[in-house]
Amino acid sequence: MPAFRYKAVTPAGETVEGRMDAASAEDVVARLQEQGNVPLEATDAAGSGSLLAGLLRKKTLAGAALVEFTEQLGILLHAGLPLDRALQMLLELPEGERARHVVERIRDRVRGGASLSRAMEEEHGVFGKLYLSMVRAGEAGGALDAALARLADYLTRARKLRESVIGALVYPAFLLFGVLGSLILLLAFVLPQFVPIFHDMNVQIPLITRVLMAFGSFLHAWGLLVLAALVVAGLYAGARMREPAVRRAFDARLLRVKVFGPLLLKVDTARLMRTLGSMLKNGVSLLAALGIARQVVANRDLSAQLEPAIEAVKGGDSLSHALAAHTGFPKLAIQITMVGEESGELDTMLLRAADTYDGEVKSAIDKMLSALVPILTIVMALLVAGIMMSILLPLLSLTGSIQ
Repeated sequence: MPAFRYKAVTPAGETVEGRMDAASAEDVVARLQEQGNVPLEATDAAGSGSLLAGLLRKKTLAGAALVEFTEQLGILLHAGLPLDRALQMLLELPEGERARHVVERIRDRVRGGASLSRAMEEEHGVFGKLYLSMVRAGEAGGALDAALARLADYLTRARKLRESVIGALVYPAFLLFGVLGSLILLLAFVLPQFVPIFHDMNVQIPLITRVLMAFGSFLHAWGLLVLAALVVAGLYAGARMREPAVRRAFDARLLRVKVFGPLLLKVDTARLMRTLGSMLKNGVSLLAALGIARQVVANRDLSAQLEPAIEAVKGGDSLSHALAAHTGFPKLAIQITMVGEESGELDTMLLRAADTYDGEVKSAIDKMLSALVPILTIVMALLVAGIMMSILLPLLSLTGSIQ
């Protein structure tokens, strides 16, 4: 019998990992659910098959297609259609042949008796842990249509924020790379052409020209080596960042950076609040929801701070007091959580807090990006003006000598 690696969240909110002998990954998920756990993943212990499947199938149903698939499936189920018929109607929804194959395979597994979450689990790398956990929670609570609707709203908000940032960065990125390319061309290839002329004519070279000429000569002679060194340094930094202790220390320093630190804190606060609120709405217990939401927080330092908070909640403490005592999340988010606990509407208040922080993040990003273009333009204009002055000043001196 093949062995499978699994990861799940216990009713106490702890994340557990292990190996289990079973006939299939679906059997592993079923056993974990019978034990009261929330399965996160179940993959072949050999890893090769599942890894290859993940590489081949990843991104086949993502972005707008995934949001539309989730939203339309929830609408059809809310209208009373059976799950297999709803999936059949959605076969033509995704763009691309591979995406249609994903939906078709899910439909076939559902018709074979598998639940929707198990069928999606078999599409390794297509549906994330949060997605699968919310679908399982919807199935367990008998409200799959409502769970899919909340999930579609969650994905839509995340996608809009990401697209707004990427769209706003397109022009500054083109401006930055275009001007930097021009500067490197001038320094490495154009400016060195004037060096022999200036030496032959015994022209007095200003300091700014000497500095830029030395820099241009260095780029011309060692540019490729510098580029290779930067690539190696980037790879080394990436390898180091995969070490948990190094990554947590780096993320902790990021939170202390002015402007960017508070912005990153708000992003993760919104992500935590929305995940918790959505999971609680779907009937997931608070401890299990905390265990899943902890994995959604991108900042490793904030994620680690949630460990003692979860232990405090497990010991009977309230969520708001645990967050205030053990984490660095904003006071407003903790106060909203406290109000939700006192009013008995914790899930609703958490979602409102997420809306508040999403709005603040979007407003802050818009302000930063609106100031980025003029700042880049001014900086690049000054750099270009400096290079042109370094060329023109010796030329003017040479013209005066000839006259």
